Amino acid sequence: MGARPGVPADEILALVGAVLREAGLRRTDVASLATLAARAAEPGITEAARTLGVPVRGYTAGELAAVRVPHPSALPLAATGTASVAEAAALLAAGRSGRTGRSGRAGRSERAGRAGLRPDTAPAPETPPRPDTMIRPGATTGTRVAAGADGSAGSGGVEVGSGTDADAGADVQVGAGMAAGTVGVAGAVGSGGGPAGGRLLVPKRKSRRVTCALAAFMPFRPNEDAPGARLLPLAHGYIAGEPGSPPSFPTPHATADMDLHTHTDAHDLRHHGDAEVRDEKLIDLAVNVRTNTPPAWLRERIAASLTSLAAYPDGRAARAAVAERHDLPPNRVLLTAGAAEAFVLLARALPARRPVVVHPQFTEPEAALRDAGHEVGRVVLRSEDGFRLDPSAVPEDADLVVIGNPTNPTSVLHPAASLVALARPGRTLVVDEAFIDAVPGERESLAGRTDVPGLVVLRSLTKTWGLAGLRIGYLLAAPETIALLERAQPLWPVSTPALVAAESCMSRGALAEAEHAAHRIGVERAHLLAGLAEFDEVATVPEAAGPFVLLRIEGADTVRERLRALGFAARRGDTFPGLDRNWLRLAVRDRVTTNRFLQALDQALLMGG
Repeated sequence: MGARPGVPADEILALVGAVLREAGLRRTDVASLATLAARAAEPGITEAARTLGVPVRGYTAGELAAVRVPHPSALPLAATGTASVAEAAALLAAGRSGRTGRSGRAGRSERAGRAGLRPDTAPAPETPPRPDTMIRPGATTGTRVAAGADGSAGSGGVEVGSGTDADAGADVQVGAGMAAGTVGVAGAVGSGGGPAGGRLLVPKRKSRRVTCALAAFMPFRPNEDAPGARLLPLAHGYIAGEPGSPPSFPTPHATADMDLHTHTDAHDLRHHGDAEVRDEKLIDLAVNVRTNTPPAWLRERIAASLTSLAAYPDGRAARAAVAERHDLPPNRVLLTAGAAEAFVLLARALPARRPVVVHPQFTEPEAALRDAGHEVGRVVLRSEDGFRLDPSAVPEDADLVVIGNPTNPTSVLHPAASLVALARPGRTLVVDEAFIDAVPGERESLAGRTDVPGLVVLRSLTKTWGLAGLRIGYLLAAPETIALLERAQPLWPVSTPALVAAESCMSRGALAEAEHAAHRIGVERAHLLAGLAEFDEVATVPEAAGPFVLLRIEGADTVRERLRALGFAARRGDTFPGLDRNWLRLAVRDRVTTNRFLQALDQALLMGG
């Protein structure tokens, strides 16, 4: 955690505490503070380290500059050569110190013997660490101590980095430590990824003179098909990484299966997650709506709109708000009664001759196209390839292509460039971004793009804001496409309360709240993936980016029924083209719920012998 010269330790510790609370960790989880080597002897930093009982790590400007950071800033780049000292130091320390941790999976008998998800015993180092510059609190300035195997350095674990308010500072390494050691957390380098498995959990947070970031170590061994980690006690919680767990499937090449026949298969395209919880009081992991929503302020605004129900709905203000949010003119926006209505409008209004849906994905687009009389082709992405898109798999003569991003149910976030590669003159490219606001920074989004021919982007306010019962979404497209779809809509298609909700959710405050929720979902998703990685029977789709994860268990349909008997509802996977009875989708929930679910899953698997 870094600070300006002269900043007191109390201010440093206050921000460290805030970042730890955001991550669900405690001061006792801190393993070290890391910063620029030139700042390592700063009195405020050394005093903070002494209070925490941890060493200070120092890295050269060159080492930090070599680390890619997800939230770069110009000021620290000019001052130090790295675009974020806090994030770079956190990621670097996480990756290096993590080499002395261990990653492993518990067998069935070991899981059966656990009481309350007990932690592992002390792990032994697998590889010698690279010595880093360290200064121990109380040592003479300039004293060097090797990091890594030294238990007080917190070998392997979670890290918090910090810098000055210009980001030229330090970082705190938070270890997911046990009584006599730490555990490695599964992960890989990617967006927000650092050297040797460092992953960013909480991006840089700032006070007036201090900056902090939080990262985690997640080792990945290519010979393991499902890297594992032990769960910490419920009192601690367990955080793996921000989006992106290591691959659970081999990825030799990108291919897809193309099937252009009219489908009369057994996939129930009209089955959705709400059917899993409709008639029973179960803990809901089947529906991808964020819990504890709508927030109070949004409920109040919706309630206030009820006094206007005597008047016909007027969507101009909401339409203008959506347009401004995406920096588009209003004639590129169409408000709809949820994304489902948008799919029906597209199916009925567009003169598609050869529509293709990329599966597995939300089934309503294909169902709507079929109902409108279209013969629908499928491009089925394969689990062996991590359900990644190969644009060349889509036939050139397809004049309507539908794909989700991030995709439901796989939680795969396709690169924007791969989606743009699908665009052609004379082709309508429909990208369903119903879950993109659950992705920090809405990276890979095509909303607001006007340079992609035939692009139609769908958005939903249902998932993040808990408005499934209100039905509100919108569609972004070229003015001529909007006009065509608008003519197919009935009069006053969106109610006044829904319009008020749409306008409210476009405010700056609401967007900031959604961004914070997206980061929190990333942390909770990592916790869920880390727990699932412990089970030999479970394989998860790599690099999940949405508020849900897709997993494969042999006989998942039977496991799902056992989970129901234990009080949990999971979304069946066999209704999605490209999946079968061995797949389940789980919504991301808070860690208390997740820990309870993992215990129930343990029992459900043990029931099968």
